[in-house]
Amino acid sequence: MLHPFKAVSLSFKKAPLAIRELIALDEAACRRFLHTLHHDLGLQDLLVLSTCNRTEIYYSAERDQSPAIIEALAELKGLADVAEYFPYFDILDSYDEAVRHLFEVAMGLDAQVVGDLQISNQVKTAYQWSADADAAGPFLHRLLHTIFFTNKRVQQETSFRDGAASTSYATLELVEELTADIANPRVLVVGLGEIGADVCRHFSDSKLFTDVTLCNRTRAKADALAAECGLQVLEFENLVQGLKDADVIISSIAHAAPFFTREMVEHLDVLNFKFFIDLSVPRSIEAEVESVPGVLVYNIDTIQSKASAALEQRLAAIPQVRAIIAESIAGLQDWTKEMLVSPTIQKLKNALEQIRQEEMDRFQKKMSPEEARRLDEATKSLMQKILKQPVLQLKAACKRGEADQLIDVLTDLFDLENQTASA
Repeated sequence: MLHPFKAVSLSFKKAPLAIRELIALDEAACRRFLHTLHHDLGLQDLLVLSTCNRTEIYYSAERDQSPAIIEALAELKGLADVAEYFPYFDILDSYDEAVRHLFEVAMGLDAQVVGDLQISNQVKTAYQWSADADAAGPFLHRLLHTIFFTNKRVQQETSFRDGAASTSYATLELVEELTADIANPRVLVVGLGEIGADVCRHFSDSKLFTDVTLCNRTRAKADALAAECGLQVLEFENLVQGLKDADVIISSIAHAAPFFTREMVEHLDVLNFKFFIDLSVPRSIEAEVESVPGVLVYNIDTIQSKASAALEQRLAAIPQVRAIIAESIAGLQDWTKEMLVSPTIQKLKNALEQIRQEEMDRFQKKMSPEEARRLDEATKSLMQKILKQPVLQLKAACKRGEADQLIDVLTDLFDLENQTASA
C-alpha cells in the first residue's frame, strides 16, 4: 500500500438537495469537525470540504474509519438516526480511489456543472483550514500542492477553463431563458456569498441585463461589489419593495432556515410571473413559495448546464485533462514510494556520519585548525559519494516495487536497527 489515504463523500450524485443541506457545514462547523476528527478520532492528513454539491472528508488511517466519521458528522449536525444517512455516502477506501477522486473534484470534472471554477478555490480554502488546525501532514501537503500545479497546467494547456460554465454562469443562462419575453427584466440578487458575488459578475459582463440590483445585510459588502460590477444597491430594510419590483429574485443567503417564506411572498401581490432562484444550501426559499400564484421557484438542483460553446469546449477537453491528471498522479506515486524509503536513507546517512565524526575526533587533536577544516570537507565529500549509489538504487527499487529486499540488506550491513531516522 502506497499510503493509507481514504475519503468519505456525500454528493449530488447520490444525495438529493434535502439531504445535502442537512449535512452541509459552514466554515465554523468545518473547523470544529476538523478538530474532532484530528483530536478525538486521531486521524491525519485531514481535509473537510463542504459545498452546495458535496460534503467530503479525506483522511489517512490504516483501517476504514468511515462509520466513525459519519457518526461524528451526524452528532455535529444533531441528526438522530445516523443509519438512515449511510446509503447516501460513497466510501473510497483505497489510495488510488481517494487520490483520483480529489483530483477530479478539484479540477471540476466531478462538478454538477462540468468545469465549475469555484471548486478549486473551495479546495484551497479547505486546505487552509487543515493547515490552521495542524491536521495536514507531509502527504496532504504534497498532494494539494500537486493538485494546484495540475490546475495551472489544465488552465494553461487546455480549453477546459475557457468560458464560464460554472453554477453561477448556469444561473445567468437560466435567467436569460426565463426572461426571453420580458423587455429589460429587473433582477434582484439577495445575499452576496461566493456564488452570489460570481452571479453579479456574470450579470455585469452580460449585455442583456441593465437593471440588476444587489441587496445584502452588510451594506459595505454590497457597495464594494456594486462598485466593482457597476450595479445598483438596495438597502436591506427596503427589501420588500425590491421584491415587488423585481421579475427575478436570486437568493444566495446563508441561513439555517428558509428566509423567503410563503407568507412573505403572498404579500407581494404578484400580478405577472415572478421567478425565484435559490442558490443556497440549506435552501433559503421555502418550497411552499411555489404554491403562490404566478411564482416559480428553481433551486440549485434544477439549474442545468446549457449547451453553450464554452461547455462543449470543456467537454471536448476532458480526455486531455484526464491525461494531465494521470501524469500528476504518477509523479505523486513516485514521491510517495520514495517517502517509504526515506527513513532508511536517513538512518544510513546517520550511520556514516557517526563513523565520520568518530574518525574526525581521533585525528583532529593532532591537526591545526586549517588541517581539521580540510579533513572535514574531504570526509564530507567522500561520505556523499559513498551514499549516492545506495540512495539511487533504493529510489529505483522503489519505483519497481522492490525496495524491501534492499532495505533489509542495508539494514544488516550498517546495523541500521540501532539508528534513529532523525537528522
